[in-house]
Order: sequence, then structure tokens, then C-alpha cells
Amino acid sequence: MDLSDSFAKWAATLSFLTNLAAQIYGLTTSPNMKDINDANLSFWSPQPIYIALLFFPLQLFQIVWLYLLFWRNAAPVVQRNVVRQEEIKMLVEYVPYYSLGNFSIAIWMIFWNLSQLKIANIFVLINSSIQLYYIYRLIPHMNKDSASSILTHIISKSLAGIGVIDLLHNSSAAYFRHQTPGVLVRIVTGVCFGALASSSDWIFGSCLVYDLIALSVGQRGMGETSWSNLLTIYAIATAGIVILKNLTSPPYKSYYPNTYEPVRNDEAAT
Repeated sequence: MDLSDSFAKWAATLSFLTNLAAQIYGLTTSPNMKDINDANLSFWSPQPIYIALLFFPLQLFQIVWLYLLFWRNAAPVVQRNVVRQEEIKMLVEYVPYYSLGNFSIAIWMIFWNLSQLKIANIFVLINSSIQLYYIYRLIPHMNKDSASSILTHIISKSLAGIGVIDLLHNSSAAYFRHQTPGVLVRIVTGVCFGALASSSDWIFGSCLVYDLIALSVGQRGMGETSWSNLLTIYAIATAGIVILKNLTSPPYKSYYPNTYEPVRNDEAAT
């Protein structure tokens, strides 16, 4: 998906600010996000504090990522080698998925705070689907020598990790309010997290483990001790799968070739 530089910069920034404003609204309005959560607990309800602990540091990473998006062409022309062009391409190509995800979660927040959970779930599904699609089908391999590449991986995979728990949480709250987990729920949870872990790198895999810990703590707080214990076992097993997978097949590489692409006169003049 080709985007102009200007459109990519402002679409990403607008979506970030819109989502941030929606989250602040959700925290400060009455009823707030937690009030709605507490009124609609279910078998996939996490501990909200754990989600906040993951969400807020991610805002800082996004601010730095947006800075790179704006200033990626500020380097001298001589530094614009093949790798740098790939960095620029990675930043811009993630913008549609990043922006659509931010706008979707902003809309989700409105319907969540209105207790319209089934409508809210549509926008959670959109965000979770596009983030997972991007990290599994589109994202280039991480270059450990590139800040742009590292940040894009951290942000996209963290948002996908939040998307997984958001989808579980919102779906259970919308359709299975105040229900306890049956055998099918227990099996599906273990199988899905195991399958995702088997194809995850360190970043997304860590998010999956964190999701399970958040679910375990949340369920224990609801009095679902046996389910919480099983989720803890799932977290340990998921961590084991992620460690084994990534030790046997390291997911990242470093490269900075000395090959430079010729720069057009109009580029050199900017």
C-alpha cells in the first residue's frame, strides 16, 4: 500500500492522538473503563492494571517511532544507502495498519463506555485482525542495527499482543457475561496460545506470556482459583515454547551493506 510521505506522517500522528484522547476519556469519564469492566466480568477478564502497565510505556515507544517517521529523511544524502531505504519503506508501509488500529480502538472506547459491548467488539476484532495480519504476513525481518526496524517490531507486536487479550476480554464480556470457563474454553485457550507461541519471536511471544499472566491474576481476583492456576501453567508452557523456538531459530539479524543507491538530483537538493 503506497502512501505519500506527508499523508503517512499526518495519518499516523492523528491516529495516535485520537486513540490517546479516547483512552484519557475512558479513564476520566463516569462510568470509566474499569467500571464497565467490573460490571461485565467473565472467564477471559484480565487484571486491568496489567493492561495499563503494558499500554502506557508503549505510548513512549510510539512517540519515538513517530519522530523517526517525521525525520527519517533528515540525514545527509550520503547516508541514504540501501538499508536506509528499507527502513523508510518499513515505517511508511506500517502506517495504514497502525492508523486503522488506533482509530478502531478509539471507536471501541466510545462504545465500551456506553456499555454497547457487542458493537465495541466489532472494532476490537478489526484491530486485532489487522495487527496479527501485519506481524505474521507483512512485517520484514528485524534488523538489529536499525532503530526504525526495532521500534516497528516492538510497536506492531506489542499492539498485536494487546489485541489478543482485548479480543478475548471484550468477546467474553459481550457474549458470556458472568460465566465461568467450561472445558471447551480451557482447551481453546491453551491450544490458541500454544499455536501462536510456536510461531512467535521474543517480542510477541513475551506479550502472549504477559497476556496469560494478566488473565491468571484477573481470574484469581474473581475467585476462579482453578482456572487461574491453569492459566499460570499455560503461561509457563507458552514461555517454554517461545524460548525453545527462538533459541533454535534466532529471529533477528544484523546487516549494513556498503552499497549505496544513486540519489536523484531532486532528492539531493532537499
